[in-house]
Amino acid sequence: MNLILASQSPRRRTLLEQFGFQFQVDVLPVDEMQSGDPLETARANAIAKAKPVSIRHPQALVLGADTIVVLDGRILGKPTDAEDAARMLRALSGREHEVTTVVALLRNGQEERVFSETTKVQFRRLTEAEIAGYVATGEPLDKAGSYGIQGLGGLLVQSIKGCYYNVVGLPIPRLAEELRPYGIEVFPSR
Repeated sequence: MNLILASQSPRRRTLLEQFGFQFQVDVLPVDEMQSGDPLETARANAIAKAKPVSIRHPQALVLGADTIVVLDGRILGKPTDAEDAARMLRALSGREHEVTTVVALLRNGQEERVFSETTKVQFRRLTEAEIAGYVATGEPLDKAGSYGIQGLGGLLVQSIKGCYYNVVGLPIPRLAEELRPYGIEVFPSR
């Protein structure tokens, strides 16, 4: 079965390529929810990204995903500007937060499987100079929570509990297990 990634995220694409998945990318515009219960919001967004693509490609398995950063029960989305990014980083400084990715697998417009993975991330205490310097790189401006653990943002992290790849954008080990029943294997048997 063909796998289609319904995401514009270069990080998700890179992760799938890095682990040898064979896939195509197709993205249709969707209005993402930004408020409400964090897990339900991420679930609705993951499904909304995958559904129109799965209708366009009814024989394929379409993967939609949404990653949220949650601090004190509130979603920290992508920053609106550099000042917003700095505000988020100040809030995360010295604290633990959760990063949850919801993955939706759809075929012919129907949900086949929806699952989530949560990773706890502990930031170290950040100085104002570090926050300003990191924001000035531009890296945090297109990322939920205003940091990318796979880039310079990894220097802000003290520790994680759970799947590293989940924080990047896809819980790869769990995803590999979930794709196996559809004949999509990283290590296919002969």
